[in-house]
Amino acid sequence: MPVLDRQDQVFVLDLGDGENRFHPDWVASVSSALDEVAKAEGPRALVTTATGKFYSNGLDLEWVMTHADQHATYVDSVHALFSRLLTLPVITVAAIQGHAFAAGAMFTLAHDFRVMRADRGFWCLPEVDINIPFTPGMSALIQGRLAPQVAHEAMATSRRYGGHDALAAGIVDRAADEATVRSTAVELAAAQVGKAGDTLGTVKTRMYGAAVAALAEPTAS
Repeated sequence: MPVLDRQDQVFVLDLGDGENRFHPDWVASVSSALDEVAKAEGPRALVTTATGKFYSNGLDLEWVMTHADQHATYVDSVHALFSRLLTLPVITVAAIQGHAFAAGAMFTLAHDFRVMRADRGFWCLPEVDINIPFTPGMSALIQGRLAPQVAHEAMATSRRYGGHDALAAGIVDRAADEATVRSTAVELAAAQVGKAGDTLGTVKTRMYGAAVAALAEPTAS
């Protein structure tokens, strides 16, 4: 399960050491951590990362298949998590040390900045290949954070981007080696701790108003 720690003025949220899929308990834990960061006082920033092969492998499809009656509520909770992170009143940096697929990749886009391991791991939106359409909220998030042609390629072709390719496409802001992904993200976040506060939250909410509104729309049952 996710664990929140603090390095001076930078909160570090480790998403876990497995596939870090969006099980309802995992979503609740991450949401609680974001609330703690938002409510803290003083200069601060947030880095999210994980331990092992995966940053996050996306929705917990096995759970969804066995809880079909809760599908709409589940998707709404994922949308709420994306929106919460997108508008968090602190600078956020994703340290992508492993694979980020589907909702896991979308989760990285809700951060202000992204640092990705250069030599291994993929960032990918495989929805076309697995026959699961993007929700309107997910589409709005992706299109709000990526250049139009990059969003089109990522969404329509399910391209797998390695670290260098993701950097060239503007999906991530920096590529780093395995040993420095987390420290690079913490350094980037530490330089922006003074931006934390209500003004930053308002700026983000207005900047991504279309995505926030789409993510707030209830999912059809």
